[in-house]
Amino acid sequence: MSKIDEKTYKCGMELTMDVIGGKWKTVILWHLRSKTLRFSQLKRRLGSITQKMLTQQLRELEEDGLVNRTVYPQVPPKVEYSLTDYGKSIIPVLYSIYSWGIDYAKDFDVNLDIDDLILERIKNRKI
Repeated sequence: MSKIDEKTYKCGMELTMDVIGGKWKTVILWHLRSKTLRFSQLKRRLGSITQKMLTQQLRELEEDGLVNRTVYPQVPPKVEYSLTDYGKSIIPVLYSIYSWGIDYAKDFDVNLDIDDLILERIKNRKI
């Protein structure tokens, strides 16, 4: 049972933050926005996340209907993660958050380790 099934929310923002809030969930959703990834691929992209935390966050996103987990019956086991249609519906919001972060970094002189080509694609994307 998902934690959201056990709670009554006062507003949509509270529910949204409960579903996607925290340090890693939006970043996981961001990396899954354009392709299906295996656990190890996600782990590599996220860098400092622990295996335990990634597992927990993926389970919660799956329970809340944002991520699909597909297990292939083979040896060694192959598990892939992708966004559900509902997970895909939050992509425009993630692009807005990403763009806001870029603007914030520029305005407050925060260092970002980001490829300029990627930055231009994001900034010029029509949402």
